[in-house]
Amino acid sequence: MLTVYSEDHRQHDSKYEIYGGEMVPPHEMPRRMDMVLGRLKSENFGEIIEPEDFGMDAIRRIHDADYLTFLETIWAEWNASGYKGDVIPTVWPSRRVNNLNHMPDFPEGKAGYYALSSETSINKGTWPAAYTSAQVALTAYKIVADGARSAFGLCRPPGHHAAADMYGGYCFLNNAAIVAQKFLDDGAKKVAVLDPDFHHGNGTQSIFYDRDDVFYASLHGDPNDMFPHFLGWAEETGEGAGEGCNANYPMPPGTGFDVWSRAFEDACEKITAFGAEAIVISHGVDTYENDPISFFKLKHPDYVTYGKRIADLGLPTVFLMEGGYAVEEIGINTVNVLQGFESGV
Repeated sequence: MLTVYSEDHRQHDSKYEIYGGEMVPPHEMPRRMDMVLGRLKSENFGEIIEPEDFGMDAIRRIHDADYLTFLETIWAEWNASGYKGDVIPTVWPSRRVNNLNHMPDFPEGKAGYYALSSETSINKGTWPAAYTSAQVALTAYKIVADGARSAFGLCRPPGHHAAADMYGGYCFLNNAAIVAQKFLDDGAKKVAVLDPDFHHGNGTQSIFYDRDDVFYASLHGDPNDMFPHFLGWAEETGEGAGEGCNANYPMPPGTGFDVWSRAFEDACEKITAFGAEAIVISHGVDTYENDPISFFKLKHPDYVTYGKRIADLGLPTVFLMEGGYAVEEIGINTVNVLQGFESGV
């Protein structure tokens, strides 16, 4: 399996995030990629290649034009206003008391308009890193479209929390949605996005919620207890044409692989019944038992097991890196899934 990777991700290197009411070093950091790369190399897991540049067309198929302009320009506007730190919003449109029909001119207001949460800061290198992350994803797609069974896009920043016009959860561009749409634009009739990341992919769900050409399945921490809180309940099954094309599996603190794997099996069965012609994996490994911002209890061998089950689906498969914050183990768990997949093909 080819891995696509770019050093450009290092340009997005936030100084801190807000966590538990404190400014702390970000959980989502460049070193995460170093650990995955190190494991790929130590396991001799295939060739690692640079991404091609496919431009903005596929990104524009998913994301709002004004939102993209915001991502490209907000750092310069923030600095011009006199602010010294990273872009972190302090005010948001909120229930009942705000008018969403007007975009503020001041960058603080713009950031709040487009942000869904405050832990995700923007700095000078955020836009080029996010843009290249999408190119990593699109290059992985091209490898599969050209005939390979699978490819791994080692994307950073991640993407599944990014909606068409919102960022947060460390995500700016929704790489999985961009690739799913690319499959469709190039001729596929039905595509699945399978999201085993610990956190619900609220952005991916919102993008495809009323569509019947993408089936989205997410296994995640119960939104009563875990970010992003406001989407991810089991009763959210799609709407309009998309009714029945969205499957959420919220699970409580302490969930182990026995319970988790039953939900995973149900998701796989639904994807098969849907008739997907290709699958995009939002490849997060923050379900690990020692992850610092999660509460599932998966162990190293479990990742091999579910990697094999993905292979059993028999579909062209694009893996795209999402979460995983137990940094010392992220490489082990990430590569375990990929090795499991390879052993099952």
